[in-house]
Amino acid sequence: MHKKFPSDFLFGVATSSFQIEGAVHEHGRGESIWDRFCRQPGAISDASNGDIACDHVHRLEEDLDLIASLGVNCYRFSIAWPRVQALGHGAFNEQGLDFYQRLVDGLLKRQIKPVATLYHWDLPQALQDQGGWANRETVHRFVDYARHVHKHLGDRLHMISTHNEPWCAATLGHDVGIHAPGIKNRAIAAQVSHHLMLSHGLALQAMRADGATANLGIVLNMGPSVPASPMPDDIAAARRADALSRRWYSDPLLRGQYPQEIIEELGADAPKIEAGDMAILQTPMDHLGINYYTRHVAQASGQHWSARAHGLPVSEMEWEIYPEGLTDILCQMKADYPHLPPVFITENGGAFPDKAPAEGPVQDLDRLSYLQEHMAAVTVARERGVQVDGYMVWSLMDNFEWGFGYSKRFGIVHVDYDTLKRTPKASALWYRDFLQQWRKNGGQA
Repeated sequence: MHKKFPSDFLFGVATSSFQIEGAVHEHGRGESIWDRFCRQPGAISDASNGDIACDHVHRLEEDLDLIASLGVNCYRFSIAWPRVQALGHGAFNEQGLDFYQRLVDGLLKRQIKPVATLYHWDLPQALQDQGGWANRETVHRFVDYARHVHKHLGDRLHMISTHNEPWCAATLGHDVGIHAPGIKNRAIAAQVSHHLMLSHGLALQAMRADGATANLGIVLNMGPSVPASPMPDDIAAARRADALSRRWYSDPLLRGQYPQEIIEELGADAPKIEAGDMAILQTPMDHLGINYYTRHVAQASGQHWSARAHGLPVSEMEWEIYPEGLTDILCQMKADYPHLPPVFITENGGAFPDKAPAEGPVQDLDRLSYLQEHMAAVTVARERGVQVDGYMVWSLMDNFEWGFGYSKRFGIVHVDYDTLKRTPKASALWYRDFLQQWRKNGGQA
């Protein structure tokens, strides 16, 4: 398979700030909405938090060496807004920014391209106290933050994504309420989604005005929505699910409009859109990041469709393991949007019930197969004409998995949460060997 990827393809691993960094009370870092959310009774399944996480802040050099040992040529990470600007407005924290300076410089020293995400859900709590993303003023605070990060790091960053999975931030955080800040209000969620997208467009414009040389874009989570049966009602349910989860974000970015059927369905809960907003949302992008984990099977009844109940393979998250869906969604995006920018698979991976042996690596052969099958799915999409220029495994290491705490492991590197020792799993060793073969075939560092 290594011969099917071009020499300039980006292969990497991915993490996010809150999930691995720890050191939440150090170096002037402010409180985030996830710090606050973790302390709500029942919010996190194992009652844990991100105070220590993987202690990445204190183990930076060790982790940089770990990343380099895998042979990847890029590393996707996110910057914690409250570490750079404690309150989300006012003074910036140079001590906090210094951590990311060392991270970026350490990657470049090891010939690894830094791929940064500006927002992976850890909003400063001080901004949430003023309404958070439901408050349009937060849009402008994000642009200030983006410009500051770009000013200090932009010349060394290979790629900058504004947001990671705005659907999760809006829907899970403000409608379903199982992510921070834990709000359950459809109208607020709709407004939050618009403000996230607006902040993306304005940040791209601001960074370009400041002379950006990095590749700029956004990361969306998506998968194909398919009907549970050939019945017309199930087909209609799948179309609605696709419009709600995928097209609500990709249409404004690439067509300059929200899906009209969802605007009508929302009625009075539809977001307030000001003159000129939609043109801003359509600001051209250099890349589109796609995070893929599974497909969605829709039923008109609204009942949850269970892959396990149908005898299909699932991960420990109970998500169907369906690599063909990655090919499908990539081809669907190309068909729907003639001017689709270059695509990068910015997250793909699986949680499995890893058991650490007394000696040697975790034999996570289920995860190893998952990665092989999904990388093969990328090659099929490329053969069908989709410009996919990179693939990044989620995740580098086991970490804080949001509402599940530390009970779910996505890492290709095992983390012993008692000692914080890192041990590459069988999947990591396979990925390393695969990249060695790819380089022998002409792949570039």
